[in-house]
Amino acid sequence: MSARKQTRLKTGLLPALGASLLLAGCMVGPDYVRPTSTLPEQYKETTAESGAPADAKALVNPEWWTLFNDAMLNQLVQQALVANQDLQAAIARLAASEAAAREAGAELYPAVGLGAGGSRNQTSGETFNGRQSGRALYDNRRAALSLSYEVDLWGRIRRGTEAAGAEALASRYGRDSVRLALIGQLANEYLALRSHEAQLEVTRQALESRQQSLKIVQARVDGGTASGLDLAQAESALSAAQGQWSQVKRQRALSENQIGLLTGQPGLKIAAAGLEQLPVPPTPPVGLPSTLLEARPDVRQAEERLIAANARIGVARAAYFPAIGLTGMYGSESAALANLFSGSAGIWTAAIGLSMVIFDAGKTEARVDQASAAQAENLANYRKTLQTAFREVNDAIVNLHEFANEEAAFAAQVEASKKAYDLAQKRYESGYSGYNDLLDTQRTFNAAQLLYLASRKNRLGASVDLFKALGGGWQTTPDNAG
Repeated sequence: MSARKQTRLKTGLLPALGASLLLAGCMVGPDYVRPTSTLPEQYKETTAESGAPADAKALVNPEWWTLFNDAMLNQLVQQALVANQDLQAAIARLAASEAAAREAGAELYPAVGLGAGGSRNQTSGETFNGRQSGRALYDNRRAALSLSYEVDLWGRIRRGTEAAGAEALASRYGRDSVRLALIGQLANEYLALRSHEAQLEVTRQALESRQQSLKIVQARVDGGTASGLDLAQAESALSAAQGQWSQVKRQRALSENQIGLLTGQPGLKIAAAGLEQLPVPPTPPVGLPSTLLEARPDVRQAEERLIAANARIGVARAAYFPAIGLTGMYGSESAALANLFSGSAGIWTAAIGLSMVIFDAGKTEARVDQASAAQAENLANYRKTLQTAFREVNDAIVNLHEFANEEAAFAAQVEASKKAYDLAQKRYESGYSGYNDLLDTQRTFNAAQLLYLASRKNRLGASVDLFKALGGGWQTTPDNAG
């Protein structure tokens, strides 16, 4: 490039571009301010507990499911994080939104293009001008760099970039929400499967007991010391236990199938484990602060959507102001290709333009109103998400405490009904009581065992729900580890 051409470019396009960058400092539209929280500082079900309150800045345990100390559950979760298709779809949505944010950010920079072409044109010798100048043949060759840039004087592009960036973060938290929901669903299904296995063990014991009772009743009927009514009742009790066995076996199979779907392993088979393998649920520390809700991905997703909606108000308002654009071109043009890059073939242009809507029948105002209404809707959704999250935590804490009390009560019932059943069995075998007494205590003992297992499963589920409601769980320490 010759010194003259460099001087022309510096005195043309570059000063205009520099001036525009200096002017591009203000942004119309409201700056985002986080709405004031109206939630209590702590959850009501933990404020009355004794002990030191939990640290409000405690980090959420990112692998909360490991607190159940179950190796199979840990393995299933890792498999689900790799192979679950809902999670893979959420990851793809995140990639798309991040690409959209990069696209929006690219508008902050000038667009540079390269164009090259050649043409040959022949004029007519029969037109008015052609009869005067004669028929002519023209060649043209051109190669040039072009530049276009919109001066973001009012912040339209920056507000759009802000909105796109917030949407990308919302997609990231959306992926985290899917991940959290997936692990919670998988943990609940796994705990249900283990509970069904424990119920199968109880039902197996009941089957053996009722088969033994039927043999005793049959022997007493044959000996004339029992009636046909006792025999019919014993047979009915055995059939009921057999039906209960099939029902629980079916429920376990359905849980196993669901786990296979969640982990991306159709046809998955999980080895049965004993009653003692049912994990002990961890307990939360006292005085959980409501600020832990900030760790919930759905809360953060709702806030990022509010930020994006707030930024779009600025995008809409920028249409009230002039749009300033810079364009430029530098290259060469020649009739002959051999002379295309000669000193006299150089061409360049530099231009600045301004456009502004004078009258659009209220279209711009309508767009601003739409953006403002969308911001108000997202604000309501954000507050509703916070309130719902707070309720879910309180519900989970209530369930966890009351299911623990319920489990203790049913455990005591199991112990008492077992004693009653043992005594009734001895009395019946000795002839001191009728079969109805034995059958009643047998049913009571079996029902108490199943109620205990159901309450244990509910308590485990409440632990999972609390982890989910808190956005993952809490950081375990020697003082609050469960």
